[in-house]
Amino acid sequence: MRTGEHQGRTTARTADQILGEIRDYCRATQTAESTFGRLAVNDGKLVSRLRDGAKITTGTLDKVRAYLSEYRTASVAARSKPLPAVKAVNGAVAASEVQPAGFRFFDNRQKYLLFVSTCSEKTDVASRISLELGNLQPSPPALRIFDAGVGDGTVLSRVMRSLHARFPTMPLYVVAKEISYEDVRLMLEKMADRLFEHPATVLVITNLYYAEAPWLTPRSVTSAQGLIWKDVALSGNTAHGFAEQIGELEGFLAENWRAGISPTTGNPVYQRPIVLTLRREDHSFLLDPIMPRPGRVMADYDLVIASQPYRARASVEFKASKVVAPLVRSLRPGGRLIGIHSHGDDPGMEIIEGVWPGDNPFTSDRHAILRQVKHELGTAARHYNFNASSDARSIFRYRMHTLPDEVSGPIGTSTLFAAWNAAIYVAQIEDVRLSEVVRDGRYLEATDRVLKKHGGLWFNDETYVISRRRA
Repeated sequence: MRTGEHQGRTTARTADQILGEIRDYCRATQTAESTFGRLAVNDGKLVSRLRDGAKITTGTLDKVRAYLSEYRTASVAARSKPLPAVKAVNGAVAASEVQPAGFRFFDNRQKYLLFVSTCSEKTDVASRISLELGNLQPSPPALRIFDAGVGDGTVLSRVMRSLHARFPTMPLYVVAKEISYEDVRLMLEKMADRLFEHPATVLVITNLYYAEAPWLTPRSVTSAQGLIWKDVALSGNTAHGFAEQIGELEGFLAENWRAGISPTTGNPVYQRPIVLTLRREDHSFLLDPIMPRPGRVMADYDLVIASQPYRARASVEFKASKVVAPLVRSLRPGGRLIGIHSHGDDPGMEIIEGVWPGDNPFTSDRHAILRQVKHELGTAARHYNFNASSDARSIFRYRMHTLPDEVSGPIGTSTLFAAWNAAIYVAQIEDVRLSEVVRDGRYLEATDRVLKKHGGLWFNDETYVISRRRA
């Protein structure tokens, strides 16, 4: 046997062996493979590349084995406990803080970005939220909005456009919650145009939890003492100038907007609580009455946006108590919360059913959530209206973008992969489960069958509204 052939086979055996060790680690710790790659060698695509046959360098192999060795040592010391330390992920963790620990919604950036660019959900969600603007009756000194999980800012920027069209001169106070550094960076890139068109805007971004973010106040004394509060006044009067100044914040974000994984729940947690405010310097006098300051924050919101704020498979008790109820309590009299989440019963779920028969990620509908929120609020529920609406009004459809001829003939591989990605993203399928089905090609056959059956792919979301009664 030639030396090159022997080395090639040895490399293949090494890759297979290390893949097996990584797979065992991810199953034991309920860690996504992309997260393992980032934690071990700062490469979220490491596992997928190894699985595709890429070679692994000696240095990378040593780092992976050192990381696995550290985990085994910790496991021996505390067999029933998860990893003893919170590992920093620095912007690659989920946007939602929901159980269980086995999956974090935005953990895989590639899935998220492909879904956003190939499906119309963000546009359709923003259109649905904009329908609520006609019901708002803001009062001085500002119209106040809270986005409970702003993501990459696509929805919020579109809603802010609609707000400007309806209230062109009214001051806006906008608070955006997001724990992911990468999402905050993408969101801020969209805000220069908003601040140019609507100069009377105070924009606040925070990584605080749902029970903290509306009030911009950490609950624990320790977190409150470590709070980073940064005010930025943008000079000039051009979108170009604002974009340049916002871009200069990237160093601050990279250094401070860090997240980790809770050793007890597996959910993302901030390392340092942060409040970042942006406004135009030439409107400081006008905006001074609505500027938040430490220890002086109002949470009386006219509109709360709760679009996909929780994991679909989380219990209804968790969704109500940890996410929706705290947001409801932040409404002012006449304020409205609009909740939006995946509904299922669509071609996307047919793909999932074809691969995992009987699987149903959508365990609680809007009716169950509203009932549980009423229970959580107790006697205070009498101050609110709970509107589930009819299916015809509540449920809306969004589509995966395809060219007219992409599904009429032989379906291209890229279209199949985009459709498969959208289906597993909406259904929130864990990476551990995915690795077991992608080897035999069944998933592409199921995807192809559904696309041809329906001539495309679409998904259903459902909405509900909770409004606070006026005095």
